[in-house]
Parts: sequence; C-alpha cells; structure tokens
Amino acid sequence: MRVVFAVEQALTILMRPDKINLASLGNLVPHVHWHVIPRFRDDPHFPQPIWGARARDGSRRAAPDLEKLRNTLDEFL
Repeated sequence: MRVVFAVEQALTILMRPDKINLASLGNLVPHVHWHVIPRFRDDPHFPQPIWGARARDGSRRAAPDLEKLRNTLDEFL
C-alpha cells in the first residue's frame, strides 16, 4: 500500500487531477493489481469509472514525464 499511496501522491503533484480513483482487481488468475487513475472533470467518463459508458466527449491528458515521475516517487518511497 505504501507504493500505491506514493504513486497517488506523485500523480497528484505532477498532474493536478480533480480526483484520483484507486481500484484493486484480480480476476481470472489469483493475484491483485492496483489501478491509480488521475481523473479530470473534462474526461469522457467523469465522475463515473473509466471502464463505464462515456458521458460526453472529453479531452485526454498526456502522461507525466517519466523522469519527473521517478524523481517524485523517490521522495515518497
């Protein structure tokens, strides 16, 4: 959970989302993985889950610069 929370903090700093969705999944094969999804009011699904029906046309955001993300994560881990 420490890593999940660090990723959430780093994305909050770098992307300034309106909210972040955290979801843990593990379907067919016994495992768990986490989705840390920055959300914006103008995304096509906001405020519903991104895998649901589109509510509107929306914009896409670029992923944060990986070097900045790596450095920011280092601060929290």
